[in-house]
Amino acid sequence: MSDFLDFQTLTRPKSPNTYLLAPAGFADQAGPDAAGPVFDCSPENLFGQVEALVAMRKDWQLKALDAQTGRISFIAVSKLFKFKDDIDVAILPVDGKSTLAIYSASRVGYSDLGANAKRVKEILASLKVT
Repeated sequence: MSDFLDFQTLTRPKSPNTYLLAPAGFADQAGPDAAGPVFDCSPENLFGQVEALVAMRKDWQLKALDAQTGRISFIAVSKLFKFKDDIDVAILPVDGKSTLAIYSASRVGYSDLGANAKRVKEILASLKVT
């Protein structure tokens, strides 16, 4: 069994407690909330940025990492109630540049009050283009 989410077979719950960012054609069956942007850097560079971001955050716990396949999986723990959310990242090459898919999902509760969308947008905002 893989430590990583299979974006190609991902089925999202009906509850509004997930957020999916994915490039066109990568996880279309799951109905992405937004398209993954293209970064003007290599997949290795983008992977390193995401890896460093996860390592820097005290409220994130690394579950699995594979630089060869560009995959990172981690858990985000909320400060107040200690809720755990699962986050999976796939770094993908695209025409000499890179893009990514991110799936953030709450383990408990019906609604996440926008926490997963906010987390994914924070990850994107912290990434450098080159």
